[in-house]
Amino acid sequence: MNFLFFLGLLFMLITLAVFFVGIGTMSKGGEFNKKYGNKLMQARVVCQALAVVCFVLWAVAS
Repeated sequence: MNFLFFLGLLFMLITLAVFFVGIGTMSKGGEFNKKYGNKLMQARVVCQALAVVCFVLWAVAS
């Protein structure tokens, strides 16, 4: 079940990357922010939820 743990870590790193891209986009503003800002934050929430699910499944399986 180490696979779930590493998958959770991967989703955590993806969450962190999407978060920083979203914050950077929001701070610059502009057309890119208007087009993708909300989608980036939605992607962050999905990745964060997947990370939590992986860690919960890993904890239950251990």
